[in-house]
Amino acid sequence: MKILILGAGQVGSSVAANLASEANDITLIDHRVEVLNELRDRLDIQTVVGNAAHPNILEQAGIEDVDMLIAVTNSDEVNMVACQVAWSLHHTPTKIARIRSIQYLKHNELFRGNAIPVDVIISPEEIVTNYIFNIIEYPGALQVLDFADGKVVLVGLRAYYGGPLVGHQLSELPKHTPGTDTRVAAIYRRGRAIIPMGHTVIEAGDEVFFIAARGDIRVVIRELRKLDKRNKRIIIAGGGNIGKRLAERLEKRHQVKIIERNADRSFHLSQSLDKSVVLLGDSADEELLLEENIDSMDVFISVTNDDEANILSAMLAKKLGTRKTMSLINRPAYVDLMENQEAIDVAISPEQVTIGALLTHVRRGDIVAVHSLRRGAAEAIEVIAHGDSGNSKVVGHLVEEIELPEGTTIGAIVRGDEVIIAHHDTVIEAEDHVIMFLVDKKKIHDVEHLFQVGITFI
Repeated sequence: MKILILGAGQVGSSVAANLASEANDITLIDHRVEVLNELRDRLDIQTVVGNAAHPNILEQAGIEDVDMLIAVTNSDEVNMVACQVAWSLHHTPTKIARIRSIQYLKHNELFRGNAIPVDVIISPEEIVTNYIFNIIEYPGALQVLDFADGKVVLVGLRAYYGGPLVGHQLSELPKHTPGTDTRVAAIYRRGRAIIPMGHTVIEAGDEVFFIAARGDIRVVIRELRKLDKRNKRIIIAGGGNIGKRLAERLEKRHQVKIIERNADRSFHLSQSLDKSVVLLGDSADEELLLEENIDSMDVFISVTNDDEANILSAMLAKKLGTRKTMSLINRPAYVDLMENQEAIDVAISPEQVTIGALLTHVRRGDIVAVHSLRRGAAEAIEVIAHGDSGNSKVVGHLVEEIELPEGTTIGAIVRGDEVIIAHHDTVIEAEDHVIMFLVDKKKIHDVEHLFQVGITFI
């Protein structure tokens, strides 16, 4: 696929790295020569220097025969104008734009009919907000990912010493969750993937991904991590777009305090939020945190624009007694480092959270959802099965009969409104939504090929 990416920021460069590794023809536009030179030396991509919305720059990048335009510059206006130019002059088939301002997003009519020709809108702030909100809603979870319009949920948990399942085989899981069907999709032990089998024994420290119907998630988490209580008291460090959106979502059911160091911004927050307590100050100020009873807080979330400030304030909050800490971290090296530390429970990488939304529209075949996991190394996908037993390699076949790529598991099937946890004797039917976990995302093309409908000759 020929893809043109506009903007070499954190999201753009991350998307380029992911897509270039999958044999796509990638061209990247940015106005910063040094950034493009570094990416071109590291990745197998073409680069063009200039304003991403100018017709001549887009033509220089080969817009006339591009399959997909991904506009993720730091300017909403540049992204929208670029989509308009691509459609008006070259009828580019698929146009994806990152739009951050709520002032644009709240007017859907701007992107309908003959208005601004954006096929898919990506709002990183909204995606990250939803991601954090889901983790808060399910205490003990490291990741919570939705499939099939929320009917199915994939949850990542850290097994702990003394946990009910530690030291036991996976075949014993039904005893711990009677009346609830679930399946372990993958296990990561000391950074290495383990394909779950019935005889696999869970060890303390394992990162366990399990899948279940949304209504069963709390039951499964409670049985696997009985120590975790419902989150009630929350402190948010940083009152930017994500911090504000998060406070708006949480304050309806939680006790929320938000710390913002900018006086004007803190005043704006105090006027726009209904129940949240807004504090003017530094989130890394130990005296302030102690005054606000940090040791009685259930969750501390640092979401400022400064990685170092987010890390330090979260580490301080953990030291002072907060039960769970979460930190927004942009630099990949910092994410890797913090995930191996006990001071920060959840390190959130915005580009990795966002990239799944982009990959959903890049994947071939009828793939309707993609979640990037393990810093892009693994993926969880939702794909629709088409055809029949005569022209499909999956439809009409038992799960155990399907020749899945190595490291790939089928976790669940959604058939209409019914959620079916996949077992060896489950039969896949036409139009089923199949939820799969890929330990190695490089196997995605094998999965795409597996779900292709062949030609039946009569």
